[in-house]
Amino acid sequence: MYRESIYKCYEPAVTPQNVNDNEKYWFAFCENKMLIKVENNNYSIPYLNNLQQINISPVRTQYLGLYKGCPCYSAEIASEEYIPVGMEFIALRALFELIDMDLFLLAGKAYQIVLWDQSNQFCGRCGSPTIEPPDERAKKCPKCGLIKYPQICPAVITAVFKDNKILLAHAKAFKNNIHGLISGFLEPGETLEECVQRELMEEVGIKVKNITYFGSQPWPYPNSLMVGFTAEYESGEISVDGTEIEKADWFSPDNLPELPSQVSIARQIIDWYTQKGL
Repeated sequence: MYRESIYKCYEPAVTPQNVNDNEKYWFAFCENKMLIKVENNNYSIPYLNNLQQINISPVRTQYLGLYKGCPCYSAEIASEEYIPVGMEFIALRALFELIDMDLFLLAGKAYQIVLWDQSNQFCGRCGSPTIEPPDERAKKCPKCGLIKYPQICPAVITAVFKDNKILLAHAKAFKNNIHGLISGFLEPGETLEECVQRELMEEVGIKVKNITYFGSQPWPYPNSLMVGFTAEYESGEISVDGTEIEKADWFSPDNLPELPSQVSIARQIIDWYTQKGL
């Protein structure tokens, strides 16, 4: 799933330069579903002056910046009770490959900002209503001074290789018989490499060496950043934890199980492995 940087066509901002702009991209969410225009099996982001044009009154809106010179806004919608003609509410993750990739990535950003905005209307320390500084994406408490920025939770995901085989695991959260890579969230005080080592030991009981950065991917479900690594097997026998991982094994490129969706960096790393024929 290689892609060029979104910043070739997107300029982030928190304050619109021209509040009288006409049409805008609207990334409007009701819980985890986004409002999408559907016409002849074509899916697109609503492009309107405002949501009131389609009889929707958002709870709150947030300016995101410019995409190819066009203003972009995210919006929180309270209910799915009213759906405009020719539109649908669709789960964000299901929109992969249905809309333009850059807009899909922007939708992920919009979703995270909507959730952050929703959860930080009041100060978490003293309970006072927060305000938004005009020059940065933040919530500030005017009483105690606490500042809250959008939360990003880093997680590692690692492909381990041994004798030309890759370690794949089936987690309890996976559907059907899908097998993916070992992953987990960074803990306080850890480096990313230490997180790789700890997660592999905790979940499948093995040690690794030669940990190498592969790439990263925003994962807005709801607010993660997946940091991908490759590593070489060092020692230990596979012993699944039984809590998160149900089964795991070594697989060769010509004998792979059911794999994760191509939306994920896990699949990107697995496809790289099979193409390289490690």
